[in-house]
Amino acid sequence: MRSEKISFFLNLKTWMYLIIGATAAFSLFFTYLHNARADGYVLGDWLINYQDGGFKRRGLSGSFFFLLQDFTGIKLNLLVFSAQFVIITAFFWNYFKLIQYKTGTWLYLSLLLSSIGFVGIFNCVDYVGKKEFILFLIFAWFTRQLDQNTLSLKKEYLVAAVLFVAMFLHELALFFIPYFIVVLYLKTGKWEFKRYLKFIIAVFVPAVLLFLFGKNINEGNSLPILADRGVVFTRGIFFWNINEREYIKEHFEEYRLYFLSLMISAVHLYFYLKFQKNGKKIGLMLVATFLFSLPLFYLAIDWGRWMYIHMIFIIILMSVFLEKSSQAFASEKTVFNEKFFITVFIILFSLCYRVEMSGSGFTWDGFFYRTLVAPAHLLNKMR
Repeated sequence: MRSEKISFFLNLKTWMYLIIGATAAFSLFFTYLHNARADGYVLGDWLINYQDGGFKRRGLSGSFFFLLQDFTGIKLNLLVFSAQFVIITAFFWNYFKLIQYKTGTWLYLSLLLSSIGFVGIFNCVDYVGKKEFILFLIFAWFTRQLDQNTLSLKKEYLVAAVLFVAMFLHELALFFIPYFIVVLYLKTGKWEFKRYLKFIIAVFVPAVLLFLFGKNINEGNSLPILADRGVVFTRGIFFWNINEREYIKEHFEEYRLYFLSLMISAVHLYFYLKFQKNGKKIGLMLVATFLFSLPLFYLAIDWGRWMYIHMIFIIILMSVFLEKSSQAFASEKTVFNEKFFITVFIILFSLCYRVEMSGSGFTWDGFFYRTLVAPAHLLNKMR
């Protein structure tokens, strides 16, 4: 009995499930706190609306919640959290189902524990509750259908339609659409440009409409409108008037550390891909997807957030290449060789440093520091 318990404790899939469950619970808890405290960046982003000035980027969500409030009389922060709860829970559930009958490996565990992977959410509570979870959910569901050979043409069009709508919730969908093409190509092994076209159109048409006709996030009346509906912000996205390119230039001493974090992650992925079939091809495609997102780094200051989003997409993508198994707790046999020790070193090092959403691109107050040395730091971030 004792040996069985030890074996269960040391099983890689056990740790993977624990990480998924803990990250989901952490994300939901701090998302609730963000909303309960009327965070102007998290809750505020979901309440950008068309009522203030008309058509604008990200405005669909706020107008939708206004409509729900008019019908139900429920507070906006509770309505938003309900939607966030469903989206975040659905993402982690789909991701769990995606890897459930796959063989866990030390290398794949290292991706989950990357400083900008799932651990990134623990390191930076500002990552939680944001609209990228919509994209994570769409991609996880799409990848799961593809991996399980249940992706029909109707489902592909459904994904394209949801991406089209998602563009009116947040324009991030445009910059990460290559991942949908990459996973299709890597899974089928052939280029199918007509098949990809529906996804490209789904994000580029809204992007053009938003560029040509989209108004400012705050046209001057957002705060009074929200106050009338019971939400008062004192800071956040509705107050944002910073020239972001100038801000990056002025704080480049801090921002240049993102290049260090990026290099560390690139070396990590290079080592990971060395042991994957077609690793070189996958690596080149990942570089292409990153280059496609470079305008984000030019236009907005949240460099750590963009890196974190990339890593979550990569974690979902790489699950496709894990070996399938009939057992939910299947794990590779641990062999104490050079590959194992390097992987463990990568994991331990990843838990030592932190990548901030915006500001400092590398600090030593990582997961170990924040959980073992100064756990109160997490709660202080919410003040």
